[in-house]
Amino acid sequence: MADLNPIAKRIHQTSPDPVELTLNEGTTGIFHISGAEFFQQDFQAEGVCEGDEANYRFITSSDNESVLVGRKDGDESEWTMIGTVTEVTRERP
Repeated sequence: MADLNPIAKRIHQTSPDPVELTLNEGTTGIFHISGAEFFQQDFQAEGVCEGDEANYRFITSSDNESVLVGRKDGDESEWTMIGTVTEVTRERP
């Protein structure tokens, strides 16, 4: 079995504690992740970002090289891909 994506693994290990995520375009936010799960190599989770009313979804790409980030506002019916996670930092209390 191939290795788990290291960013997804770090998110999984940190949840449900808050985690700081940096996206590929430079955006950084404090996320509260819920439902982080692996299905063999495939990762999925949902969460919210402090100061933002939207929901976020995190999944590994088909080649397992990236963790993709989707965003959906409460009034939207579909997810919008907003980037990939490039860095994970555990939040300290």
